[in-house]
Amino acid sequence: MSNKAVSPRSIRRIQAAPQSSLPFGEEAKPGFRTKIAATRLTPEELSDIETAAEGAGQALSEWLRATALQAARKRPADPAELVLAEVWALRYALLNLFHTGAQAASEGRQMLPDSILKIRDEADARKLQQARKLLDDFLAPQGVGGRRKP
Repeated sequence: MSNKAVSPRSIRRIQAAPQSSLPFGEEAKPGFRTKIAATRLTPEELSDIETAAEGAGQALSEWLRATALQAARKRPADPAELVLAEVWALRYALLNLFHTGAQAASEGRQMLPDSILKIRDEADARKLQQARKLLDDFLAPQGVGGRRKP
């Protein structure tokens, strides 16, 4: 054997698979955070994110997790999704306007302008969520007999 000093640069690093900190044979509870994602930062970068976390009134780890998950889960605008959202909002608004108008007429009163604005605002607030739900349901794997799973 040689007594030469080994330079840290000459040592090849091997990335180990993440290990759970749970005792052998125990499974993590659903939703229980057991994994770690680490990164290296310059002192300036660390200062920037610490300032951002403080500004948000959150602990650094909480802010980093929320920011990373928000970026990872952000969905790009899909033209089909946007068109479907507008079609859903139009359908929602028309059905609710007809219903509210018919109900007002049957009671011998007029539909108020505030009712119309409320229906419009509700349609706008829910349209993207409803379009995504419709697409998810449509694209869900088919169940037995060729029917889509509910």
